[in-house]
Amino acid sequence: MKAIIRERFGPPEVLQLRDVEKPVPADDQVVVRVQASSVNAADKYDMKGITFLVRIVAARSGGVFRPKNLGIGTDVAGTVESTGSKVNRFKPGDEVYGVSPTAYAEFAPADEARITLKPDSISFEEAAAVPIAGITALQGLRDIGKASPGQQVLINGASGGVGTFAVQIAKWLGAEVTAVCSSGHIETARSLGADHLIDYAQEDFTRNGVRYDLIFDIAGNHSASDYKRALKPQGQYVLVGASKNVFRTLVRLLVFGRLSIRGSRKIRFFVANIKQEDLAVMNGLLQTGTVKPVIERSYPLNNTAEALRYFSEGHAGGKIIITNAMS
Repeated sequence: MKAIIRERFGPPEVLQLRDVEKPVPADDQVVVRVQASSVNAADKYDMKGITFLVRIVAARSGGVFRPKNLGIGTDVAGTVESTGSKVNRFKPGDEVYGVSPTAYAEFAPADEARITLKPDSISFEEAAAVPIAGITALQGLRDIGKASPGQQVLINGASGGVGTFAVQIAKWLGAEVTAVCSSGHIETARSLGADHLIDYAQEDFTRNGVRYDLIFDIAGNHSASDYKRALKPQGQYVLVGASKNVFRTLVRLLVFGRLSIRGSRKIRFFVANIKQEDLAVMNGLLQTGTVKPVIERSYPLNNTAEALRYFSEGHAGGKIIITNAMS
């Protein structure tokens, strides 16, 4: 089968389309015939390697000097090809989506507990946009930030993959939503239901005098004192991983910002944990049209390097999809 691999950490040029062995499912896994996948920040850093120090800490899973697992990718959508001996929720032919450690491939293994049936109402491409970004927004706003009806919630970085889901999910949770994004994506944020819109090039939300109950931060581009100024006395700040800006901001907050943003205000940092029950919640939102994936562009599998290159520029308005077509 064809799959994207990388034998070393580096820029998109390290990604290669190769013939590899078709995966065999473990007892609690299925193998998915992949129809589509999507690009996430985690994929970019899995390709590049975050930092040498982090690679040492995570050596068992990721490798230090070179990748331990050559495959790459996370979000996956497709049809179940085969199942392990202990799998009882899925059968060959089922249309599913979720996560896989090697999603950029014609066939990909996935744990039974980390996939769900795809709603008939959405395409494989739309389904592939959901897992990491959608669950990050859901867990970050509902579980970590405790967003609730009537709260003032600001989404910093509202036009990207996570951000477009976050605007919609915050509205579903009953919040009054302010979306911060570039001028080119203002209308998209408006169409997703944002109540207030801020073009970050024209206005600094940390200096306009408005305070928020919750700041859901995907961009990670302000100081601890800036965030403190924009939070209400009982407000919460949720920093979403994983990007270079986010890791830098987390360090600044922990090292320099601990005293300046303490007391009743709370700092939270998290990375999503993909669970079947939360995928089921997303299914309900997708089926009713409460949440709609925003897809900016698609690339064929053999142009995955170009998809990662474009994603790395940081200007995507929604999700970048990789299909298993070949150009």
